Amino acid sequence: MKFNSAFLLVALMATVATGAPQTDWLLNPSPYKATVTRDDRTGEVAIDNGLVRRTIRTRNGCATIALDNLMTGEQVLRSVRPEAEVMIDGKTLPVGGLAGQPVHNYLDPKWLPTMTVQPGAFEFASVEIGKARERFPWKKRLEWMPEDKSWPPPGVSLTLRFRSPGNATKTDAATDTGITVEVHYELYDGIPLMSKWITVRNGGNKPILLDTFTAEIMAAVEPESAVEDNPDWMHPGILVETDYAFGGMDRKGASPAVKWIADPLYETQVNYSRKTPCLLECKPQTGPDQILAPGAELESFRVFELLLDSTDRERNGLAQRRMYRTIAPWVTENPILMHVSSADDGAVRAAIDQCGEVGFEMVIMTFGSGFNFESSDKAYQSRFKKLADYGRSKNVALGGYSLLASRSAGNKTDNTQKMPAKYGTMPCLGAKWGRDYLAQLKDFVQTAGLGVLEHDGSYPGDRCAATMHPGHRGLNDSQWVMWKTITDFYKWCRANGVYLNIPDWYYLTGGTKCGMGYRETNWSLPRAYQEIIERQNIFDGTWEKTPSMGWMFVPLTQYHGGGAAATIEPLKEHLPHYGQRLANLFGNGVQAVYRGPRLYDSPETKALVMKWVSFYKKHRAILDSDILHLRRADGRDLDYILHVNPAFKEKGLLMVYNPLETGITKTLRIPLYYAGLTGSAAVREQDGPPRTIQLMRDFSVDIPVRVPARGTTWFVIE
Repeated sequence: MKFNSAFLLVALMATVATGAPQTDWLLNPSPYKATVTRDDRTGEVAIDNGLVRRTIRTRNGCATIALDNLMTGEQVLRSVRPEAEVMIDGKTLPVGGLAGQPVHNYLDPKWLPTMTVQPGAFEFASVEIGKARERFPWKKRLEWMPEDKSWPPPGVSLTLRFRSPGNATKTDAATDTGITVEVHYELYDGIPLMSKWITVRNGGNKPILLDTFTAEIMAAVEPESAVEDNPDWMHPGILVETDYAFGGMDRKGASPAVKWIADPLYETQVNYSRKTPCLLECKPQTGPDQILAPGAELESFRVFELLLDSTDRERNGLAQRRMYRTIAPWVTENPILMHVSSADDGAVRAAIDQCGEVGFEMVIMTFGSGFNFESSDKAYQSRFKKLADYGRSKNVALGGYSLLASRSAGNKTDNTQKMPAKYGTMPCLGAKWGRDYLAQLKDFVQTAGLGVLEHDGSYPGDRCAATMHPGHRGLNDSQWVMWKTITDFYKWCRANGVYLNIPDWYYLTGGTKCGMGYRETNWSLPRAYQEIIERQNIFDGTWEKTPSMGWMFVPLTQYHGGGAAATIEPLKEHLPHYGQRLANLFGNGVQAVYRGPRLYDSPETKALVMKWVSFYKKHRAILDSDILHLRRADGRDLDYILHVNPAFKEKGLLMVYNPLETGITKTLRIPLYYAGLTGSAAVREQDGPPRTIQLMRDFSVDIPVRVPARGTTWFVIE
């Protein structure tokens, strides 16, 4: 992948032409402070941070009338829609909105005074302005992070309050005057990102059924013109994600609530079949189907909208990774961890001792170790409290593995009923077993003082048609109940300082790490293959993830198969390979689960591990920073990546790998724009003396490199 330096020059020229921000927010976010302004003359309220502005009209109705991408000068919105939509007791009601737009290709402000309240909609009542608030408590582990992150992220909030439609009657619960809906917005400092959610409150005197809701409805400008039906539609330049996410290790596969669909009102679009997917709807797959008693309320999931300023993959990836660091900063915790293969006291103590000696920071009693997270035996839990206390004395956190999905509950009636499960079998989290299971994990964590939960096969979105489970009434409310149950548990873990390894996209509700992206059986291949494939997996896995968001795998002992050719034990007999794996992982800022009984078996092995741990900790801040994808490993030539962070003293770190049996000498052109450098750079190879190199007009430098056969080197850039 060649870095698109030409894009940067075009972007800089476009900035001047459009009057867009002249300071790149990815390099210096400080000028872009979020504010809320009100104009009593026009009845408009706007949230704005210099990068994005959303304007809402509160006169003759209430609706978003503009969404400005201030980075590009583009108007994202083409048509007015309700602020949200709710279905109550079987009746669908818009929340706000304006009627009377004559054409839906664009929105002319001159039309607004003549537009009217959306018929039957919840009516605007009031507005409240405040600051962004934390979604849930987070107990930080600063020793595992490159920098102290703000929580909640600095920003502003805007709440729009709506009351029941004016034609309410005493017999129609859906229009009972006691029902209110709040539409919440937050806009954050220094990033073109806002969040949105709704709260439905029953202020009436009888229960209501909230069948479903749509938290966001946006009629966006279509990004392409296709007269015929298109097999591969482009979507508008907005990255949309919700915390109602499950069922996959990547954002696209775990976003069931985000849908770009055809707009039925857009009759004048170019596409002859009117199928252009330019209407955003964010709603649950099913439900929530929740009964709200008088005085009760329901808060929806959160929608996060990141406006993009380019079509460049790397720049958009940098923006997405900044989003996670902003709204899920726990993902920057990146402890160095080991999977110990036995939960016997002696084995765990030995692993803790070795980890403490070489600087590892976490031990997880892995699958197959014999550790039983589901034991309620206090004597058993006390055993692991002693081990956890011992780990803390060595600055090593201790935790364990538990399996949820793809296993059966003890009583089969506690499994999901009458619906297929994604992984064959799924215990229902609304059943007694599910409640008891999560309560047991909490109890074990608290009693033993464990610092990490590796939760395999987390809730993947399965539904349950049972009508006898205590936590849900039937099929329609089951998904909401199970999602809420598991995410409340994960939020509890974060509030109590429990680190979470989860092979699912639960980052926005407390998850800290999932798979970087690999096929487990590949770790049964011969060792030489694993070296190249590992670097490929990391290169491919860090377009959307930060290095700290994904784990890799090192089979110190056999895993799945492959025998002696695939594994590293005895470690001292495979030092070159072990060293390459450590260089791959620490050099990319990615932690692996080193699975086995030990990390070293000789003084030479111990020295090798300590060398790379020391390298990582010395350069931890820049190594945990974003990766620029420069050349993917293919076993034919040098492959290399560049870590960048303009906020740090070490603004860049270039890792270069040579997979060949002969040394390679060449000059590499390295882009330094995202390192925040403009005139010159001080470059030093490893711990050598720095030399000053002048940057070229495209912010790149030429760096001569000489890498020995099957060797590695790195350059620190300041």
